[in-house]
Amino acid sequence: MADERLIAALDVHTMDDVKRLVTTLGDSVTYYKVGMELFYGVGAQVVTWLREQDKDVFLDLKLHDIPNTAAGGICSLMRLGATMLNVHASGGYAMMKTACDRMHAEAAELGVKCPKLIAVTVLTSINQDDWRDMGLALQIKSAVVRLSRLAQKAGLDGVVASAQEASLIREACGKDFLIVTPGIRPAGSDTHDQSRVATPTSALTDGATHLVIGRPIYAAADPKAAAEKIINEMEKVR
Repeated sequence: MADERLIAALDVHTMDDVKRLVTTLGDSVTYYKVGMELFYGVGAQVVTWLREQDKDVFLDLKLHDIPNTAAGGICSLMRLGATMLNVHASGGYAMMKTACDRMHAEAAELGVKCPKLIAVTVLTSINQDDWRDMGLALQIKSAVVRLSRLAQKAGLDGVVASAQEASLIREACGKDFLIVTPGIRPAGSDTHDQSRVATPTSALTDGATHLVIGRPIYAAADPKAAAEKIINEMEKVR
């Protein structure tokens, strides 16, 4: 009963933890997010192992550097076989376009399938007060839409954004643009360190294409039951 729109976050620490959780979830989940803590702790083996299990991988390392360095990093990560990679949109148009162009060129040269490349807009942990304290005058929603348009102009496949901005991004960027939304919490769940959150149903209704869900699954007493409950909720929106 897996739903390819669900990306389960592997916010764990070791390969043993990874294997235990993936085995527990079984066929209920086919797409996993590997973030900084796990990747920096265990390295590329986690991507290799997940691909061997026929799982899709969103390698969430949020590259942000000068254009040539970011492009080189993306090309190195592309060779690992992840399904989707990301950069920070705040790195600017030149960084995003250079990374995108170089990744596609190298994938073509190697004869491998090119992963999707998306851009982080504004982290879902940031609220309007945080944003103002950083000296940024635009409202968060306006900044997210502007960064989304910039990523699309640079040739990227989509963005990471709060579900609260999903409908605005969909209107601005069209129906084929990916909108990957973290900060998803089933009704009644604790928001923890997220500020701009949404339920699975509301996120999909507003235009999200993928939902990244971590703690509500991996911290549940029965992770597989928790994932399947979320999937049942997601199936209400197609």
